[in-house]
Amino acid sequence: MSSTQGNGEHWKSLESVGISRKELAMAEALQMEYDALSRLRHDQEESKAKQDTEPSLISWDEPALDFYSKPTGRRNDLKLLRGLSGSDPTLNYNSLSPQEKPPDHSTSQDAQPGPDPWPKGSLSGDYLYIFDGSDGGLSLSPGPGDMDDSCKKLSPPPLPPRVSIWDTPPLPPRKGFPSSSRISQPNDINTFSLVEQPPSKLLGPQILEEDEVPGSGGQGRLLGSVDYDCINDAITRLNLKSTYDAEMLRDATRGWKEGRGPLDFSKDTPGKPVARSKTMPPQVPPRTYASRYANRKNTTPGKNRRISAAPVGSRPHTVTNGHELFEVSEERDEEVAAFCHMLDILRSGSDIQDYSLTGYVWSAVTPSPEHLGDEVNLKVTVLCDSLREPLTFTCNCSSTVDLLIYQTLCYTHDELREVDVGDFVLKPCGLEEFLQNKHALGSHEYIQYCRKFDIDIRLQLMEQKAVRSDLARTVNDDQSPSTLNYLIHLQERPVKQTISRQALSLLFDTYHNEVDAFLLADGDFPLKADRVVQSVKAICNALAAVETPEITSALNQLPPCPSRMQPKIQKDSSILAVRENREKVVEALTAAILDLVELYCNTFNADFQPAVPGSRKHDLVQEACHFAGALVFTVYATHRIPITWATSYEDFYLSCSLSHGDKELCSPLQTRRAHFSKYLFHLIIWDQQICFPVQVNRLPRETLLCATLYALPIPPPGSSSEANKQRRVPEALGWVTTPLFNFRQVLTCGRKLLGLWPATQENPSARWTAPNFHQPDSVILQIDFPTSAFDVKFTSPTGDKFSPRYEFSSLREEDQRKLKDIMQKESLHWLTDADKKRLWEKRYYCHSEVSSLPLVLASAPSWEWACLPDIYALLQQWTPMNHQDALGLLHATFPDQEVRRMAVQWIGSLSDAELLDYLPQLVQALKYECYLDSPLVRFLLKRAISDLRVTHYFFWLLKDSLKDSQFSIRYQYLLAALLCCCGKGLREEFNRQCWLVNTLAKLAQQVREATPSSRQGILRTGLEEVKQFFSLNGSCRLPLSPSLLVKGIVPRDCSYFNSNAVPLKLAFQNVDPLGENIRVIFKCGDDLRQDMLTLQMIRIMSKIWVQEGLDMRMVIFRCFSTGRGKGMVEMIPNAETLRKIQVEHGVTGSFKDRPLADWLQKHNPGEDEYEKAVENFIYSCAGCCVATYVLGICDRHNDNIMLKTTGHMFHIDFGRFLGHAQMFGNIKRDRAPFVFTSDMAYVINGGDKPSSRFHDFVDLCCQAYNLIRKHTHLFLNLLGLMLSCGIPELSDLEDLKYVYDALRPQDTEANATTYFTRLIESSLGSVATKLNFFIHNLAQMKFTGSDDRLTLSFAPRTHTLKSSGRISDVFLCRHEKIFHPSKGYIYVVKVMRENAHEATYIQRTFEEFQELHNKLRLLFPSSLLPSFPSRFVIGRSRGEAVAERRREELNRYIWHLIHAAPEVVECDLVYTFFHPLPRDEKAAGTSPAPKSSDGTWARPIGKVGGEVKLSISYKNNKLFIMVMHIRGLQLLQDGNDPDPYVKIYLLPDPQKTTKRKTKVARKTCNPTYNEMLVYDGIPKGDLQQRELQLSVLSEQGFWENVLLGEVHIRLRELDLTQEKTGWFALGSRSQGTL
Repeated sequence: MSSTQGNGEHWKSLESVGISRKELAMAEALQMEYDALSRLRHDQEESKAKQDTEPSLISWDEPALDFYSKPTGRRNDLKLLRGLSGSDPTLNYNSLSPQEKPPDHSTSQDAQPGPDPWPKGSLSGDYLYIFDGSDGGLSLSPGPGDMDDSCKKLSPPPLPPRVSIWDTPPLPPRKGFPSSSRISQPNDINTFSLVEQPPSKLLGPQILEEDEVPGSGGQGRLLGSVDYDCINDAITRLNLKSTYDAEMLRDATRGWKEGRGPLDFSKDTPGKPVARSKTMPPQVPPRTYASRYANRKNTTPGKNRRISAAPVGSRPHTVTNGHELFEVSEERDEEVAAFCHMLDILRSGSDIQDYSLTGYVWSAVTPSPEHLGDEVNLKVTVLCDSLREPLTFTCNCSSTVDLLIYQTLCYTHDELREVDVGDFVLKPCGLEEFLQNKHALGSHEYIQYCRKFDIDIRLQLMEQKAVRSDLARTVNDDQSPSTLNYLIHLQERPVKQTISRQALSLLFDTYHNEVDAFLLADGDFPLKADRVVQSVKAICNALAAVETPEITSALNQLPPCPSRMQPKIQKDSSILAVRENREKVVEALTAAILDLVELYCNTFNADFQPAVPGSRKHDLVQEACHFAGALVFTVYATHRIPITWATSYEDFYLSCSLSHGDKELCSPLQTRRAHFSKYLFHLIIWDQQICFPVQVNRLPRETLLCATLYALPIPPPGSSSEANKQRRVPEALGWVTTPLFNFRQVLTCGRKLLGLWPATQENPSARWTAPNFHQPDSVILQIDFPTSAFDVKFTSPTGDKFSPRYEFSSLREEDQRKLKDIMQKESLHWLTDADKKRLWEKRYYCHSEVSSLPLVLASAPSWEWACLPDIYALLQQWTPMNHQDALGLLHATFPDQEVRRMAVQWIGSLSDAELLDYLPQLVQALKYECYLDSPLVRFLLKRAISDLRVTHYFFWLLKDSLKDSQFSIRYQYLLAALLCCCGKGLREEFNRQCWLVNTLAKLAQQVREATPSSRQGILRTGLEEVKQFFSLNGSCRLPLSPSLLVKGIVPRDCSYFNSNAVPLKLAFQNVDPLGENIRVIFKCGDDLRQDMLTLQMIRIMSKIWVQEGLDMRMVIFRCFSTGRGKGMVEMIPNAETLRKIQVEHGVTGSFKDRPLADWLQKHNPGEDEYEKAVENFIYSCAGCCVATYVLGICDRHNDNIMLKTTGHMFHIDFGRFLGHAQMFGNIKRDRAPFVFTSDMAYVINGGDKPSSRFHDFVDLCCQAYNLIRKHTHLFLNLLGLMLSCGIPELSDLEDLKYVYDALRPQDTEANATTYFTRLIESSLGSVATKLNFFIHNLAQMKFTGSDDRLTLSFAPRTHTLKSSGRISDVFLCRHEKIFHPSKGYIYVVKVMRENAHEATYIQRTFEEFQELHNKLRLLFPSSLLPSFPSRFVIGRSRGEAVAERRREELNRYIWHLIHAAPEVVECDLVYTFFHPLPRDEKAAGTSPAPKSSDGTWARPIGKVGGEVKLSISYKNNKLFIMVMHIRGLQLLQDGNDPDPYVKIYLLPDPQKTTKRKTKVARKTCNPTYNEMLVYDGIPKGDLQQRELQLSVLSEQGFWENVLLGEVHIRLRELDLTQEKTGWFALGSRSQGTL
């Protein structure tokens, strides 16, 4: 970087290494003053300095600098322009590294480099220039003529020469890139100068080793082949770069292993030390780099000293300077080092026979009874390169994949003796995944998906050796060491880096210069002391602005100075006139600063550490269970206080508490109230001891210390201070937690710095957080824990050998009932203290209730050491839990290591598919682990190593979690561990995916922020960058799934949605030529984590239903968050939103009943196709009703609900859930329990009257609801683990309570059935839903462009004049009566076309004619269109007379339409209307027969009175009768539908006391009740003599109710030990049986 760059660039460069602008300004001021004093002293003694005029290699001449007279071609070579301060060029001299020549910016291209005249101006005498004859470069060294000058000549000593901090040595050339010599690379802060120099005491540390080598003539030899400081410098420099080159790092590591430094300077031109800059911070001098392990006996005294151009006086203190103070520490953190060791063991434990198989993405397997049935056959098409035509097989679902491979090989190979089936795999066409050979075909999720949507199963036979192996691990991958630092730096780091080793060394150079001046001073001590204080302040400011009490005490010994005026400061400056006293002060101050550096390195995990020996580890250990001392520590102060607090708050105090899990161990303790103090910085000092009334041996191992900072707000000026003081409430400003026992289970000791989290980020569900060093300005709390001569270690006890177990049935019935009521709460969050006490007392009786273990453990009164043997014995003897229940033990409530280890052991049996279902929760559970290494971490890493699909999703979940600031450091290490384990190929794949996501996010943001008119152009331009990505990378897998491998973008199929977020609609080119393009939606600006979570819950619900034999045919699409505010969503093909379907019938289509049925009929013209679509609709609609209700999904409008042409309904966009409804003022927009409207019921019933298919729908809903209720604990566990994920609508127990209340775990199945039936009725009767749809239709009209094509709702596709042929004549022949889908009339139209021999006949209803006219009016003025017949008639609109009259009117209408203006008659709407539909292909003139099935207008025949469905059971002297449905009731005599209700008597009943009746259903022959009628207190013996009389009546208001049917049931003929459900025939006096 040229020094000609502006001031801002220099400051940015320095800031990049961790020095703030405040430090730079202070340092620069010190430097300028220092340089001025040096020049002044030099000018006074200039006459005494006689120089030799003979030109020599080393000269003390003062050249006249005339930079501007220098030839243009050589101006940049000297880099003698302004410094950081922009001062005179003569005050700043920067280096020219010979190997880095700046580009020539001269305007004259033929300028010849001439002799190099010295620029004019004065140079202070401490600058020596060494000319290298090879390139004329500058370097600096003291001249021999001045070697004997006295120390006073150039006092105060100048700063050492240095190179620019932003200059680093050239990097090794990358493959495929120009060599570094052609690229201006930054140089390192310290370079090796290999110029031979005469031995001199002034040269300080020699550049060459001084060990004598025979034949060397006394000359030194080069350093040893392994130079550790060089290695460390290279690593540190790598850590400072914003991006990292993996190839460069490998080259550096390879060089180190080959015995040379990572940056081998011996091959390049030697670097030269140069004239120093006149600005701060000071540069680091050239120095020797002694190996840390070299023999130090031969080193000469004083060798480890800095180069200085001035004579160096003896130092009273032995601390060395600059980089020699620090050494690089790769893994300073002991916990991280132990974690790396664990990774080595974990990776070496995988026994892999064939590494190529580690690169396969295996198709997920989910075995279920339905998919494995022997009676289910599959039609499978297999393609093979060796066969011209594909093979088609009919396979059984339970057949294994290798059997299908074998059958295929029979066609491709003549001889199979030497063919191994295991060498072949089957790949689904279009997906980069492979079926598992040993599993059944039907168990693969791909096969299940194809079956659900009737998609052809197409597989490709491949040899394993032909499969891509780019993701496979290698032996080298598994044998490489587990190092995390480099992999952490590859991440998009949300955490601020610590100060660099180089930057801190610069500050220490300044400090030692000031200390030298202070020690050598003869007077003026306050000024010298002030400069020392300023240098100390710069160091402390760089070290997180922390001022320890030791530094404060040492500075107090200095005289008063402008930088620090405090009453405790030493007033008598005469004491410091004695040099020994000054040396003592400096020694104490230096020791305090080094202690601060050590503390800083320990706290911030810096990549360096002080070279002085640290505190040794204790060999003595005392067990915590025997340590009876109280927990004591000292709260010293808070550092880095925001200056705004001084004017906003007063009376600061700290509240300290101890907790374990979510339980407080004792009452909080508070410090005294303190105010601001000003030393070097603003501090709040308490220096107060906190003593908890808890002995250490009573503390659980996972005890957390929580400290919260409070303050009182200062009342506003002008208010009554006394009154305000009475009303003021302390305000929390920040908090932090820290464990009392570290990962080695040793009690915390010594000084700790803890960064406070702002009070606004407090999350009570996630308390095990790291201190806040994420934010660079976080307030830092200093706590001093006691130190001792031994470690206090918590040793885990073993469980008791005997733990009693008793039968639950041996308890009294009252106790059993109470315990069951407690266990029905399903979640520990709602246990009362009484519940916990009862559970813990009866814990030995609960073994049979396996799922109650979390409730029992949550009731444990204490987790101290003495209680653990009993708890562990209970845990070890407990019946192993299933994995769903074991998830409950991973909550924050259970921090105990043994409990969590056992939970991980129980969930270890999860299959890979199940693990993927629960992976988001397990990643969140990592927050609740006490330490970095844990059984859960090992479990997840081990499973990730063995399955690529798990690795893929684990990577993206961890990457998304990096944005969680409180846990980002932990997730960084875990993500680095995953990258370390997964191998080079997969790391490169993840890098490509991140690159693609960032490219798409940038494009989406640009499109979103652009004006609507310019969005299309910006999209097209941005897609070119995406194409460039694929041209560079070839292919890439999408984050949605590792099976989606794409190789390009298809711009013509890409667009965007006109919604608020403006998401992109993208089409990617599939790598597999046998697959279709992959369509996705990319969103930027929306948090997709809530959508991910909702879809995960729906997917788990669907799997539960399928496992129970109830396939609700749910549409599950992929959705993945790739970072906060961005993500991908899979597009479902052949689907449309309800809004678009409804507005085909006009903007008021939301209020009409037929749009959905007509749309499904249009896309499923065949009768069988339509019936299948309706069946899919019934099942999927029922599943959506249950799922959306249980999860409280709100903001449901008709653009958030979609329908596939196959009839599958599904919801999208889950921006509101758990009951957080969208508000319109004070009114909830979502008023109904869930979306179930009359147009959906119309599809189910087959018309506008209820049918028996509606009974099936209600039964499906209730059955699905009860199945989910059985798994209440699972959903509460999963959602409970996500409380800390940061989703705003899932943040506290109230959100969890919504799901608990929705599932009603305390209800019986019968009660739940009744409850959900009422919800269906409420939703169906809600007008608010349709009104919400209508409002949304109006709101979306603004997004509808004028060029949108109008279509007819009943036509599947658009037809034109060109495609259909010109119409010559049309004539409406006749009308016919129809009965399906509703009773009415249809008109037959004869259509003649030019050049057609035969006429075609089409059938259209009056409503379809009206739709044509309405849409033509949108395109053309009314003057061009004929008038349309009136819709309104007097009398019955469906009568024969009306149909006849309309026939004539419609005939006139279509005649005038055909003869209208050409633009009207030739438009697409007209030709689409008169084009035959699939329903028109039936023979003209035949009337379809009335259908006798439900949903038609035909009256049921043969069923007198209909049937009633009952469920009868007897339990605890109670008779339960559930009236479920009635079907086939007769119409009333006037032809109207009845208003039926059910009345029951238990005969004999002379007093009519047993009458029970249901509610009244209105206007239906097929009512649904699902009402429970109960008879209490009936002995079983008495029941045998009773008879049930059930009557169905129609309520007639003021008239007598009409009997519709009756049935008598003898209860003695029923086995009431079990629930009996069935249909009973209704008659006048019939006897019903099941």
